[in-house]
Amino acid sequence: MNVGTLDRIIRIVLGVALIALAYFGIIGAWGYIGVVPLLTGLIKWCPLYTLLGVQTCPVHAHINYDK
Repeated sequence: MNVGTLDRIIRIVLGVALIALAYFGIIGAWGYIGVVPLLTGLIKWCPLYTLLGVQTCPVHAHINYDK
């Protein structure tokens, strides 16, 4: 896990909003990209955060994966 609670909530809300806007035709099909933040919020892990060394989850923030 590298996605914290507030980060998760933002990702899930943003993902659902983008998908809903695309579904109802308010924005183009690109809105379905909302699946990415939705899934990363649901599984509590972001591969980009791993590559960049970012950690918003306080429970695992003390773990140094480089060692």
